Amino acid sequence: MITQLRGRLIEKNPTYIVVDCNGVGYYLHISLNTFSALPSDEAITIYTHLSIKEDAHTLFGFITRLEREIFRLLISVSGVGPSIARTMLSSMTSEEIQQAIASSNVALIQSVKGIGAKTAQRLILDLKDKVVKTFDLDENDLSQHNTNKEEALSALEVLGFARKISEKVLDRILKEDNSLSVEELIKKALKSF
Repeated sequence: MITQLRGRLIEKNPTYIVVDCNGVGYYLHISLNTFSALPSDEAITIYTHLSIKEDAHTLFGFITRLEREIFRLLISVSGVGPSIARTMLSSMTSEEIQQAIASSNVALIQSVKGIGAKTAQRLILDLKDKVVKTFDLDENDLSQHNTNKEEALSALEVLGFARKISEKVLDRILKEDNSLSVEELIKKALKSF
């Protein structure tokens, strides 16, 4: 199993990279999060996962061990293949995926292209305990954070703001400080529009 590569980045694309390791070029499929976090210099270390199927051996690359671990958890769920897992990691950060699963946020998981309601529920059912234990998350904090966000989101919708735009604004605010009350969230969001 190839677990990491250290070499020269010779080709960079939003969906793949090529890393030269002592004259051998490795083609790695990557997420958009990995693409945006890649260093500008040529020398890189990238964590990998080798997916082996009857018709293909596919190498996936990740900028952090956490992203690789989330990828492995996602593909362990029936109905979630490497391409859907990569799409999830491109749509959300590793931390957002952890929080969505731990707080049973079906709507957020379902917002990823290619994931329906049943798959989102299966992801939560299969991974919630693993995510909470593995990453030492506090379920009470997560559910409170999720409830505050949903209440603020509803209030912003009533005020006439589009749900998707409001959700992005709230996510950005919560990234900076996730201990805000509903009122504080709404006030900060209104200043951000």
